[in-house]
Amino acid sequence: MSSIRRLILNSNLKFALAVLVAVTFFAVHPSSNVSAKTKRAKFGTIKILTTPGGLLLTIDGKPRGETLTEYRAFDLEPGVHNVVVTLPNGQSWTREIDVPAGRIKCVVVNYRPLPPLPKSPCPFPVSISAPHQATEGDIITYTADVAYSGNAALRYNWKVSPSTARIISGLGSPTLAVDSTGLGGQRIVATLTADDGSSDPTCAQSAQAVSVVAPLEKRVIVAQEFDECNSCSNDDQKARLDNLAVELQNDPSTRAYIFAYGGRMSPLGQVEKLMSRARDYLITQRGIDASRLTVVNGGFREEDSVELWIVPSGAAAPKATPTVQAGDVKPARRGR
Repeated sequence: MSSIRRLILNSNLKFALAVLVAVTFFAVHPSSNVSAKTKRAKFGTIKILTTPGGLLLTIDGKPRGETLTEYRAFDLEPGVHNVVVTLPNGQSWTREIDVPAGRIKCVVVNYRPLPPLPKSPCPFPVSISAPHQATEGDIITYTADVAYSGNAALRYNWKVSPSTARIISGLGSPTLAVDSTGLGGQRIVATLTADDGSSDPTCAQSAQAVSVVAPLEKRVIVAQEFDECNSCSNDDQKARLDNLAVELQNDPSTRAYIFAYGGRMSPLGQVEKLMSRARDYLITQRGIDASRLTVVNGGFREEDSVELWIVPSGAAAPKATPTVQAGDVKPARRGR
């Protein structure tokens, strides 16, 4: 019986066909008799036809309607262009086509559907579908497709590498789910052996699928400057502090940093005045918890200034940025 099955398998292989996608490129050269004074062409042309027609066409990501069984011409800027034709089976035919200026390139796509797979008393052939790429943390699904006409129940034996890949479900079934958490930058290889439980080695068929796991991009959390007020009146500063309070109330996980700077010729004690005014207003008038506020003497700038910062949870604290050295400050007498 083993030799008969081998003959069946060999005959089945001879009938296996694939999609025929034929692409023909023709370059049409401009006439050699063109006058030297003729302006250089600004465009190139792609001509596309498909068999059958009526297939969706996109060029450089832009829909261009449907193909025809006769050429459709598209004038394009010189350079490489991405051409995608959606085939009747839902798959995409994609090519990068270089279109020189003043030239025509012709593309012919012929589609022939795969014939139905011949039935076999053994699980043959075995194939696995799975995404080629995934992002760390994704659940990757591996699905087996087996042509089989026997009566015995098939057995599915999955193996996954690396060993740190966690199988969530599907052992012993045609569909396997694997968690890619912690596998960024690695490949997950799923290998399946399907057999009908017999001792015939030709009835134990294997297939393999590989998924590349891209590392999860780490989001950098940083503090954001919310507002800045230079030589502000008391009322203007309060309005800006009102806006800051709303932001803090909308996200209880954030904190606020307030930098107060004295001007080059500000009265003595001006920085402390700005600091206490901002802090007292937010706590007493807007009800902000004092633990969420950090008020800092930032030094000196050309004029009085107050900076307001929002600091998300996990972000590093901002730093003061004075522009005037303390030795260059000439405090004015407070006349008010």
